[in-house]
Amino acid sequence: MRSVEIYDTTLRDGSQAEGISFSVEDKLRIVQELDEFGIPYIEGGYPGSNPKDIEFFRRVRNLKLRKAVVVPFGSTRRADTPPERDTNLNALLGTELPMITIFGKSWKLHVREVLRTTLDRNLQIIEDSIRYLTGKGRKVIYDAEHFYDGYK
Repeated sequence: MRSVEIYDTTLRDGSQAEGISFSVEDKLRIVQELDEFGIPYIEGGYPGSNPKDIEFFRRVRNLKLRKAVVVPFGSTRRADTPPERDTNLNALLGTELPMITIFGKSWKLHVREVLRTTLDRNLQIIEDSIRYLTGKGRKVIYDAEHFYDGYK
């Protein structure tokens, strides 16, 4: 029998809505409530994007959660930067959390026009990023950004 696991994005996607601004305390309380609901994965947002998120990731590690894993979210390495020197990947690792979600371009149009690189080079960027993070002992979820836009 197949199982479905929920990956909640309230702390990142939910905070992008007009008029929403979660405090660190709000975010910690939301994590605890989602854990009580039995949500297995809770996306915490971008570590290092602002002082509030830095504080959140510092404090969330100390919560005693029943089931939930808080997952930081960020992009693959920059095209011109090796993974070990990429500030985004190192900020994700700096959360000291066991799982990380990274997003990367999956729509050919975005690879060519936004990243201004080749499809093969884009795949290398994705592979390098995942290999670097898993090599540091993290589980990785890959978010194929705009996959369905490119699939049409």
